[in-house]
Amino acid sequence: MGADRGRLEEAGPPAVLEDGLIRVPVPMYPPLRVVNSYVLAEPDGGWTVIDPGPGSREAEETWNRTLDWLGASWSRVRAVVLTHHHPDHYGLAGWMQERSGCRVWMSRRAYAEVLHMWGPESDMESALPDFMRRHGLPESLAAELREHQAGIRMQITPQPTVSCLEDRASWSMGGRIWRPVETGGHAPGHLSFYDAAEQAILCGDALLPQISPNVALLPGSDPQPLHTFLQGLTALRELPVRIAYPGHREPFTHFAARIDSLLQHHEERLDDAEALLAESPLSGYDVCGGLFRGRISGIHQLRFALGEALAHLVELERRGRIRSLEKNGQVLFYKKAGLDS
Repeated sequence: MGADRGRLEEAGPPAVLEDGLIRVPVPMYPPLRVVNSYVLAEPDGGWTVIDPGPGSREAEETWNRTLDWLGASWSRVRAVVLTHHHPDHYGLAGWMQERSGCRVWMSRRAYAEVLHMWGPESDMESALPDFMRRHGLPESLAAELREHQAGIRMQITPQPTVSCLEDRASWSMGGRIWRPVETGGHAPGHLSFYDAAEQAILCGDALLPQISPNVALLPGSDPQPLHTFLQGLTALRELPVRIAYPGHREPFTHFAARIDSLLQHHEERLDDAEALLAESPLSGYDVCGGLFRGRISGIHQLRFALGEALAHLVELERRGRIRSLEKNGQVLFYKKAGLDS
């Protein structure tokens, strides 16, 4: 998995939350270390699993222990529901489907991203390093990124047969009615699930309580991911939420305030990115170094940091504050006035 990936550690026991949801901490690779999966008891005695976690021996062992804890067999797993396509959420879906025969649900847009990233015709293992090289990534790191990208397949194999949860005003899980809310930016087609009666939301990675969800520009995906993300936050801001259940860290109650904080954070980061271009044009890799100086450790984090820097740069260009030019296969970003000098 690359030199920057540490040993997986046990993530802790399942816990019954205040309104009957069961949170299962599933181990994943650093820096996050844990992804939250949620289990809902169905009225017929079955179970629905939200975001089972990444494929790994440790994660599989977590689920075997969890079934014992529940007193359940695999045949009682009725459905796996995915908020989005990232390996730390999607990875074990096929493994669970093989054992239970359950259906696996996600949005149609999210499934299109699965095929784009890891489908039989995907070229992402070469396309992503080539794309990042155009934005200044050194050749040695591009080769490391290629190896890293290939290693991700270990976390998502076997892949499931997917049913698309599309155009539904409501969705029943755990004897409760949830409204699927589709947003993007962090992941195309990301679904949160909102229970209006309880003012509760399963928000995946659309909103996290302490860290900013990564928003990255990737080849062949959303060309304006930060713009999409900010639109999604604005839409989520309209929901009255008492408690939010995120994909990482603890459940939280300051939903609206957290959205306001993230909206401000990204405006400040846009200003910071623009300021870096004041003296001379820079590549995305150069801007990434300025924005995240001293906070990038290994190719895994660099991939996300460079993608995020590019997402902010293309949003600045969309707003007319900077311009980009490509010469000899290299993209540089300029303060708009710099084009006239």
